[in-house]
Amino acid sequence: MRELFHEQLDGLFDDLATMAGLARHSVGQATTALLEGDVAVAEDVISGDREIDLLREVVEEKAFSLLSLQAPVAGDLRVVVAALRMVAEIERMGDLAVHVAKIARLRVPEIAVPESVRPTLKRMATVATTMTARVQDVIAHRDASAAADLVLIDDEMDQLRRDTFSAMLQEDWPHGIEAAVDLALLGRYYERIADHAVSVANRVVFVVTGEQPVSAR
Repeated sequence: MRELFHEQLDGLFDDLATMAGLARHSVGQATTALLEGDVAVAEDVISGDREIDLLREVVEEKAFSLLSLQAPVAGDLRVVVAALRMVAEIERMGDLAVHVAKIARLRVPEIAVPESVRPTLKRMATVATTMTARVQDVIAHRDASAAADLVLIDDEMDQLRRDTFSAMLQEDWPHGIEAAVDLALLGRYYERIADHAVSVANRVVFVVTGEQPVSAR
């Protein structure tokens, strides 16, 4: 019975890793839509978010079933509770990718990101995609060491976010209010994707070690 229970716990993490992979794909595709002004790709991201939502429902149903039928304690309970929290974080990453895609769609046939700040936004997108990919690996392998590395990557995202504000606040900003609002929102979306990635990674550390990372306190 306990062997079956632990197989079910492993299945939860397999589903979470799958969800993280879907979120990574959504972030990458949303960025393609944004930087290329591709409405078809934007629509794919928006409609594809339903797959992430459905998988969240599956994970939650499995987790609540384990809680009610198995009454886990100690380390096993920690795994189930962490899974329930992680699934919400990963779904939110997918939602944020949808927000990026919606801005891309709104500005078609134009490209929402002005040329002068496109390198910064592109780098933010690369960092966000990298972090979601790392999260997928961290979950799949329950790798606490790799999880800790995500905090360092997040530092770059924070600096890039500050760079976008610096660009918008220049007196000679030539792109108008609409572009500034888009840039502020996009910067926030990518930053929050990174924040959720770090949060998920911290929960994996907690599952593996039983201790909260210092950065999460």
